[in-house]
Amino acid sequence: MKMKIKTTFPGGLKVSASDGEFTINTDQPKDSGGDGSAPSPFILFLSSIATCAGYFALAFCKQRELSTEGLELNATFERNPDTHKLDKAKLILTLPEGFPEKYHKPILRAMDQCSVKKTVLDPPEFDIQVV
Repeated sequence: MKMKIKTTFPGGLKVSASDGEFTINTDQPKDSGGDGSAPSPFILFLSSIATCAGYFALAFCKQRELSTEGLELNATFERNPDTHKLDKAKLILTLPEGFPEKYHKPILRAMDQCSVKKTVLDPPEFDIQVV
């Protein structure tokens, strides 16, 4: 399945990406020369890891008609200051009060189905061209 993202440059250090249905705007922080008007691309990348895993936790609960009141996913990331690459990602899922013990490991397995995480673990081939 092919997916296409069109990227445009609306001014300053802003970069926008559209899949035809939604447009995502990015900017650089003020201390990096941007206006700080939108998340940086790296923050969106980190957010995509968290929201993807969060979706699978939420879907797990919904499929089993389990309460999601109090369900929360917190993600922390460690970035190498020299390479600026991500060294470690930690996802901590807070379960609703009274969440059945028998579902603790299965919900973690569900979160492992996140395609963003899978792509990070097995990266695609990149083909960058100028036309």
